[in-house]
Amino acid sequence: MTTLMFILGIVVFVIGLAFSIAWHELGHFSTAKLFGVRVPQFMVGFGPTLWSKKKGETEYGVKAIPLGGYIRMIGMIPPGEDGRIESRSTSPWRVMIEDARAASFEELQPGDEKRLFYTRKPWKRVIVMFAGPFMNLILAFVIFLGVMMTFGAQTQTTTVSKVSDCVIEASENRSKCRSGDEEAPAKAAGLKPGDKIVAFNGEPVDDWAALQSDIRSNPGKQVTVTVDRDGKELDLTATLVKNQVSKTDGNGGYVADKYVSAGWFGFTPASGIVPLSFGESVDRMGDMMENGVESLLSLPAKVPALWDATFGDGEREADSPMGVVGAARVGGEIFTMDIPATQQLASFLILLAGFNLSLFLFNMLPLLPLDGGHIAGALWESLRRNAAKVLRRPDPGPFDVAKLMPVAYVVAGIFVCFTLLVLIADLVNPVRIS
Repeated sequence: MTTLMFILGIVVFVIGLAFSIAWHELGHFSTAKLFGVRVPQFMVGFGPTLWSKKKGETEYGVKAIPLGGYIRMIGMIPPGEDGRIESRSTSPWRVMIEDARAASFEELQPGDEKRLFYTRKPWKRVIVMFAGPFMNLILAFVIFLGVMMTFGAQTQTTTVSKVSDCVIEASENRSKCRSGDEEAPAKAAGLKPGDKIVAFNGEPVDDWAALQSDIRSNPGKQVTVTVDRDGKELDLTATLVKNQVSKTDGNGGYVADKYVSAGWFGFTPASGIVPLSFGESVDRMGDMMENGVESLLSLPAKVPALWDATFGDGEREADSPMGVVGAARVGGEIFTMDIPATQQLASFLILLAGFNLSLFLFNMLPLLPLDGGHIAGALWESLRRNAAKVLRRPDPGPFDVAKLMPVAYVVAGIFVCFTLLVLIADLVNPVRIS
């Protein structure tokens, strides 16, 4: 049964992946059609075609390898300076450029002269190329929002999990009391595990971050803490002490190895799955976006550890880069976890949302052949054309993206090598969830 559920999880993830790819390409496709560009192909996947059907002027299909997708637009690269689509040379770099240029004009038909991608204004090309990643961002946002507002998110609550026995500075990294340690205010006040704090100094409170802020802003003061214990409300009086505590991130979490002096009560909050409000969900989404950007920027620094975990005896870190195979494996593990089906579904949806967020961020890198590279090219063209207009110089014409194809091949080669490394790591030393 466990094996069956694991396989089911992988299959469901592959379906979700295929939908995410098709959703991405739909953004490119719909905006290209809106601006009158002819699109002869809309494909999900790479490699041999498993199924295809032509409707109107576009062939829609599914290919064997579900690791991406594409739409093919006529005239993505302008003709050469001599106006020709193709001119041969003995230079290998020049061959790359002209091959890319020729591929851009494949299946050129009468009347296509007015439907070429490169002839559209730069702002329209920016919209077409941005629409794909933006669709992934929308999907990630909708899934995150739906899960957090419906199923909830792992959140620290105002319920007491553990009461400290004595006052210990956070930097000491110990849990046992020593002779002479002062008794913790929470223990002295009679706070017990299982108590739910419902008010602080008479003001209702149901959010851990707000309660934490109230406690920290009242060092040395006597306060009244109202708790719900077995259905009855009790008022406890305590004098908060000034203690060295971990610095917070403003959302109830902590910043590692950073400390401040603040009011301290002396208890550990319990964690639980709590539905979030719309505003809280948006804030959490913003945190995930920030973490995603930081992870992307730190990707090169993680390659040595990834190599060691793949070909050496290093451990695979929890935040190690993970590819499609690794994500599919995690999807399978989620379906085998001994948790309620609703939590399995929520965890799986969060995985899919995270994948879409990664697609957005990765594709926005200003490097060819990524969407961000085409956006950068269109913006550069707009800048130099407007500059020429202001300076009353001749129009420099469209920016020749084909001249960057050698660089694009190098970038693509690096991506392929990195993808292979991650693939092998996901097979021999995968990231596992607890």
